[in-house]
Amino acid sequence: MKMSEIVAIIPARGGSKRILNKNIKFFHGKPVINYAIDLALASGLFDRILVSTDDEAIARIARKAGAEVPFMRPEHLADDEASGFSVLNNLLENIPEAEKILTLQPTSPLRRVEDIKGILNFFKSSNTESVVSLTKANKHPSWMFNITSTNKMIPITNEEIPSCRQKLNDAYVLNGSLYLGTRNFYIKEKKMLTKNTLGYIMPKEISIDIDDELDWEIAETIFKRGLN
Repeated sequence: MKMSEIVAIIPARGGSKRILNKNIKFFHGKPVINYAIDLALASGLFDRILVSTDDEAIARIARKAGAEVPFMRPEHLADDEASGFSVLNNLLENIPEAEKILTLQPTSPLRRVEDIKGILNFFKSSNTESVVSLTKANKHPSWMFNITSTNKMIPITNEEIPSCRQKLNDAYVLNGSLYLGTRNFYIKEKKMLTKNTLGYIMPKEISIDIDDELDWEIAETIFKRGLN
């Protein structure tokens, strides 16, 4: 069987709670999932573009946009407890020819074609098995705390609390946009990333990962600004 060089997977379950039908809600004229599909198609870099979903409405929209939905996601992988890796592993089991897999979250509509090309080029030049997208964190971990039942502040890190921002090195956070790895990596590690995974840095202004209505409003504002 011929191995595919690179496969895109877009995970999009139904039944979102914070935003009803989030993955197919219209974002500036088209379902938000279409932005991920359109970018993958525009890049011209994928042998196959697959959507993993448990929802027939999402499947219809995905196919109309040009993606494949070769199988429906089983019910146990469609609830809030299902991990990103469990969904990816379902793909590995059903698409044995997939050799390299780029997961594109549908809730990152500001992502660009150059981000897809950039992470793939970085992956190739780094001779690595796994790369994920990051963006600069708004706050440094040295200024973050857990809090007890009596409101006592427990620092997240063991570092001394800095007196000013200028003394801090930049910190980076997963932006949820892109996860790239080899089939062998995912089968071996059974997770989306490890301590050896490399980071591909994306600009903060396009790193919105829509989780709630406020995120949606921010993404729409940034999108409009870009159009203008």
